[in-house]
Amino acid sequence: MRAQSSATAPKRITVSSPQSTETAAESTTTGTLLAALGVVSFSLTFPATAWGLESFGPWALVAVRSVLAALIAGGCLLVLRVRVPERRHWAGLAVVAAGVVIGFPLLTTLALQTSTTAHAAVVVGLLPLTTALFSALRMGTRPSRTFWTAALAGAAAVLAFTVQQSGGALSTADLYLFGALLVCAAGYTEGGRLARVMPGWQVIGWALVLCLPLTVPGAIVALSFEPVHLTAHGVAGLLWVAAGSQFLGLVVWYRGMAAIGIPKASQLQLAQPLLTLVWSVLLLGEHLPVAAPVTAAAVLVCIAVTQRSRG
Repeated sequence: MRAQSSATAPKRITVSSPQSTETAAESTTTGTLLAALGVVSFSLTFPATAWGLESFGPWALVAVRSVLAALIAGGCLLVLRVRVPERRHWAGLAVVAAGVVIGFPLLTTLALQTSTTAHAAVVVGLLPLTTALFSALRMGTRPSRTFWTAALAGAAAVLAFTVQQSGGALSTADLYLFGALLVCAAGYTEGGRLARVMPGWQVIGWALVLCLPLTVPGAIVALSFEPVHLTAHGVAGLLWVAAGSQFLGLVVWYRGMAAIGIPKASQLQLAQPLLTLVWSVLLLGEHLPVAAPVTAAAVLVCIAVTQRSRG
């Protein structure tokens, strides 16, 4: 039987399915919406923490919020009978726990003892760029040059705002905040990676449960040494940082990152400090800096560019 000539052999034509294209577009839209909901949740964290500090000391607030969030997460894991993650995932969960459950809340809470929420929010505005850098190092992602240009421009706008507000000098609170940037970016990156192999709510849920051997004794010790003066603001702040920021916000955030990618999701956080500025005025009565609208416009432009570029 004579072999068929390559010139006359039938050629396979690949046609992309309109349905698959629409599904991918819907997934991107949903992922962006979920990540944005996470950002809104996180934008309330600093004002809620400031409220919580009215009733609790910094160490007690961090420990108690982690315990409460772990109880919520553990309850969900038990009710839904979620299987324990494979051993190979526990190292990544430990990074999430160290960065997102303990490191970031503790360092930012210590900073907020002497810093305003508005100032802290703007410093933490560098988190998207930090997360993108960690993602590139950890996962080998290669965002486009346009993406990096827009991300650096957004970070520069945030940094200029910070320097202008602080008078050019960095305080101890700023050092706490810069440390928080590093540990949180590591936790976000590892959590985003894990969210590709397990649901995002399980990632933060197991990370919270993993911390219980530290947070339960920590809460007991802290509550015995730091004074507690319960107020409506203090209790509301604690409940929000425990249920909203520490669990529900991270659930939608990790799910969004898994859908649209860590670099693009991280750039949505450029809007977080600006939202926090609004909450700081509405909830805490802080003075809104004059430079905030200019920074807001610059940051929103950067967000638009990063979302259109290939990340």
